Amino acid sequence: MTVALVGAGPGDPGLLTRRGAALLETADVVVYDRLVATELLDLAPAGALRIDVGKGPGQSGRQADINELLVTHGLAGRNVVRLKGGDPFVFGRGGEEAEALRRAGVEVEVVPGVSSAFAAPAAAGIPVTHRTVSTSVTVVTGHAGDPALPGVDWDALGRLEGTLVVLMGMGARAAIVERLLAAGRAPDTPVAVVRWGTTADQAVARTTLDRLADVALGAPAAIVIGAVAALDVTAAVAAAREA
Repeated sequence: MTVALVGAGPGDPGLLTRRGAALLETADVVVYDRLVATELLDLAPAGALRIDVGKGPGQSGRQADINELLVTHGLAGRNVVRLKGGDPFVFGRGGEEAEALRRAGVEVEVVPGVSSAFAAPAAAGIPVTHRTVSTSVTVVTGHAGDPALPGVDWDALGRLEGTLVVLMGMGARAAIVERLLAAGRAPDTPVAVVRWGTTADQAVARTTLDRLADVALGAPAAIVIGAVAALDVTAAVAAAREA
């Protein structure tokens, strides 16, 4: 009995891995998240049970129910695919689900996915690292609307010179800006917000740290803070081709 935790990627269905697609094609049950591309569900057999467990803001308490659902179907001997946006282990609670399954004696396979932390900036022409601009990148969550989240030292992040990528942070952006500025980040630090990165609905807003709160783009979005946010290498490539 196996439950596969499959990363669906950042939004574009074409970024699903071949292993993920193969597991979907033989799935008896697909348990999927809110932001998963609906085209991926069509890869499962027509008779497969499809269960939407997508959580909106403030619904993190449902995780225990999801764990129990996976354990129940896993113990029943079904081929279960837990289809998760991005990568299962990057702010996807995949670790919690894997632990619950292993405690119940259910074998777990983890299929990594392309994380929006790196794919969304890349789709906007922003390399999160660049040898001459930034040689480090830190990924944090701002999901709870509170920049004082456990394990997130915003004061330390404000002193870093590398790239900072904030996922699920648009609701807390004003507070995040306040903390980063207080910790020493320059007000004119370049910032890019990439909403629905890699999809047909992708939108990009470029600004500076002190004006991030004015950006009206909603979730889901990746916030890129640092010198690389001023880059757009895809635009440069396109211009070179047209020249």
